[in-house]
Amino acid sequence: MNDNPVILFDGVCNFCNSAINFTIKRNTKADIRFAPMQSEAGQKLLQQYNLPVDDMESFVFIENRVAYKQSTAGLKVCRHLRGLWPLCYGLIIVPKFIRDGIYNRIAKNRYKWFGVQQACMIPTPEVRARFLN
Repeated sequence: MNDNPVILFDGVCNFCNSAINFTIKRNTKADIRFAPMQSEAGQKLLQQYNLPVDDMESFVFIENRVAYKQSTAGLKVCRHLRGLWPLCYGLIIVPKFIRDGIYNRIAKNRYKWFGVQQACMIPTPEVRARFLN
């Protein structure tokens, strides 16, 4: 694996897949790579960073060989997006327990609120190269 940032996400979560599509459209440098946590590549990275391989409650953002979870991961991703999204990183000053409290509420209800897919998303041919195998 190269040193590009990587997002590990729950591949069957509709909300997570929408967030990945949102990121793909706004990451104009196309430097972020992606892998469903359920995939072989996702499982290997979770193990490499000593993260639970069966916990799909949080997505993971790996940057500069550091794994970030929950709200910190989301805010770190914002720095890689075009437009005003990098300004969201300023929310990092909000205490983590508050940010993660909001994050955890969404994470625990995402299947109920947004639904699930029967399988991981299949990227379009243009985007497929950004997904880890």
